[in-house]
Amino acid sequence: MTAGAGDRTPLAEELSEHDLARARIRLEHLMEVETGFRSGSRHWARPGEPRSAFDPVTTSLGERRRAKAAEIGRLSSAEAARLGLEAASERTLERMAARYRESGLPGLADGRWTRQPGGHPSVTAEVEEAIRAVHEQCLRRSRISMASRERLIHQYVRETFPDREVRVPHRTTLARVWAEWFGPGGSRQRYVRSAAAVPAPAGAAPVIASRPGQVVVLDSTPLPVKVLDDVFGTTITVHLTIALDAYTHSIVAFRLTPVAEKSIEVAMLLRDVLSPLPMRSGWGESMAWPYPGVPAALVADLAGGPVAGLPFFRPEAITVDHGAAFKNHHLIEVARTLGIDVLPARAMRPTDKAACERAFAAIQSLLLELVPGWRGIDVADRGADPEADAAWTVADMEHLLASRIVSVWQNRRLDQHAPAWDPSGRHSPNTLFAAAAARDGISLEIPPPELYYELLPVYFVKVDARRGVKVGGLWYGARSPELETYRGVPAPRGGRHAGKWAVRRDPRDCRQVFIELDGAWHALPWNALPDGDIVPAFDNTRVREILKEAARAGLRPRTDAELLPVLLDLLAAVTPVESWPGRPEARKKAAARARELARARASIKDRPARQPPPASASNPAPGRDVAAAITADRARRRQAAARGAPPVPAPSLGDDVRSRLLYPAARPSSDHGTEESQRGSAQAEEGTTG
Repeated sequence: MTAGAGDRTPLAEELSEHDLARARIRLEHLMEVETGFRSGSRHWARPGEPRSAFDPVTTSLGERRRAKAAEIGRLSSAEAARLGLEAASERTLERMAARYRESGLPGLADGRWTRQPGGHPSVTAEVEEAIRAVHEQCLRRSRISMASRERLIHQYVRETFPDREVRVPHRTTLARVWAEWFGPGGSRQRYVRSAAAVPAPAGAAPVIASRPGQVVVLDSTPLPVKVLDDVFGTTITVHLTIALDAYTHSIVAFRLTPVAEKSIEVAMLLRDVLSPLPMRSGWGESMAWPYPGVPAALVADLAGGPVAGLPFFRPEAITVDHGAAFKNHHLIEVARTLGIDVLPARAMRPTDKAACERAFAAIQSLLLELVPGWRGIDVADRGADPEADAAWTVADMEHLLASRIVSVWQNRRLDQHAPAWDPSGRHSPNTLFAAAAARDGISLEIPPPELYYELLPVYFVKVDARRGVKVGGLWYGARSPELETYRGVPAPRGGRHAGKWAVRRDPRDCRQVFIELDGAWHALPWNALPDGDIVPAFDNTRVREILKEAARAGLRPRTDAELLPVLLDLLAAVTPVESWPGRPEARKKAAARARELARARASIKDRPARQPPPASASNPAPGRDVAAAITADRARRRQAAARGAPPVPAPSLGDDVRSRLLYPAARPSSDHGTEESQRGSAQAEEGTTG
C-alpha cells in the first residue's frame, strides 16, 4: 500500500533504480485508469489501446478504477508483490491519483520502500545495559570476537538479573546493534582504547572548507620505496611530507627528506604552498598553467618563468598532527610570520586528517607499487630484497612525484569528494580550483625571495668586536666587512633580548648565518672556513658531533680554527674528496662502490657461518693453551671413533633440520653410511694433524 497521509513523501533521489522502475509501472497502471492509455495520451497510444474496459469514450472513471482493481487482483502473488499492490481497491487507486497530482512520480512510491529503521524491539533495557557494560569491558581487554562478546552479554544478564526472564537476541542482531552503536570496530585495540580515554571536547565539530586555501592539511609518512642517495648511490629510506588543500584536494606542495622531517622542512613546505611551481624539462603544454581568468603570460611574468598547473595561495589555516616537526616553537613562529592559523588535529581522531591519509594510500596504490624498490607497507609482505631492487635516486623520485601530481593527480576525478553545490557532478582538483577562481578570483601574491631568511630559526646574540657572533657554539663573521660598524655596538632592541642582534641560521647548512642590516640581508661565514670555501656543508647534528669529539679528545678550542681538523675528519669518513658533488667521476664511483658493498653484504649473508681454521704448521695457534686444548679434543674424538661411538656430541634442538636443509647429501641414511662418515672424518683429522 502507499504511504499514509502522515508519512513524508520521498524524494526521487532517495529511490533506488529498482524502486523507480516499480514506480513507473504503477504510473502506467494509473494513467490507463485516468486516461485509458498507459502513456497518458492518445497521441502515444500503444498497439491495442485503448482496451474495451478502459476506453474513456464508453466507460466512466469509476468503472475504469473497478476494472483495474479486478485486474490487479487477478495478478499472481509474485507480480503483485513486485508492484506493492497485493490488495489494491478502488480507494487505493483514488489515493494514488491524488498523491501523483501532488508530488509527481515520487508520490507513487510505497512508503515501505524508504521507511526509516524501526529500531530493535528485542533489545530491552536489560539487554541494552548488558551490551554497554560488555563494551566498556572490551575497551580494557584485548580484542575478542563477536561470539565472545555474545557470551559475555549472556553472562552479564544471567548474573545481574537472576530473578527476571530476559531474552537475549540472536548473535546477528547483537552484531548489528554493536555496529550501529559503537561503529564497525575495524580499528586497532590500543587506538580504540586511547580514543575512548580522550573524549571529544564539548561543541567540537570538524571544519568544513568552502574555498581553496581555507584549510591545508599537513602530514608526513615514510616513503614505502627504497631509493638511492644522490651522492653515494647507497640505499636509503626517505620521508614524504605533503600539503593537501581540504577543499580541492590538490597536493599543493610536497617534500622528500632523507631523514625524519624537521621544522625547517615544514617551514619550507609552507613557503612552497605560497610559491608557484616552475615548469621542468620534459613537461609539455598539458602541464602548464591551465586556470581561466588569469593569463599564463601574466603569471609567468610575476613568477619569473613558465608556471606549472598547480594551485598556489596563502593558506588561512593548517591542520597538523602532534609530531615533533609540527609541534614546536619554530613552526608556530613561522605560521605567525605567514599569517596562518594552526589547527592541531584532535588526539586519536583520524577523521581530522582523513583526506591526507587517503592521498597517501592513493599515491601508494597508483604509483609507488609500480616503482622498483617497493618495500610494501608490512614486513610480512616485503619482497626478497627491495634494497637491491632500488633504482631511483632521491632526485629522480622527487621529479617522478612532481610529474605525477601535476599531470595525473590534479586531473583525476574525485568520486567521493564532490562539492556541496554539485554533489552528482564530475570534478577534479583542477576543475574545483578553476570554479573557485571564477567565483572568488585568484590572489596572485607571490612571496619575495627574502621570505627564506624570515622562516629560518632566529638567535639573539651580541656582536663581539674580534670574533663576530656566536651561534650554536660556533663563531661567525670575524672577517666580514658588513659587521665593521656594528662590532661592540648594542642593537636598537628592547624587551627580553635588549641590545642583541637577530641572527638566523639554516639548520641544514651551518657554514654561514644571516643577519639583516640596513634593510638588506648579509651572509656571515664560519670563522674556520678557509679561503675558497672548500668545506662541504654540514648541519646541526654534525656541529654537535664536532663539539662532542673535540671534548672527547681533550681539546679546549679557543678559536674555530682548532675545530676545522675535527670537522674534516668527520666529513672524510662519509664524504671523501673524490665523492664530492660536481666532480665528473663522483656519481659513477659512488654508485659503483655502493652496489659493490651491497653485493658484498648479500654474499656474506648467503655464506654459512665460517668455523675458525685448525692450528697447523702454516697456521699456528694463537696461544699455547689453545693449541693444547685442540690437540686434546682431537685425541678424544679419535678414541671415540675407534670404539664405534659417534664422533660428535648429541645434536641439539634444530640441528637435524638445519643439516637436512643445508647439506642433504651429507646426512647418513644407514649404519654403513655412518661408519663411512666416521672413517672419513678420522682420516681427515689424521691428515690435518700430520
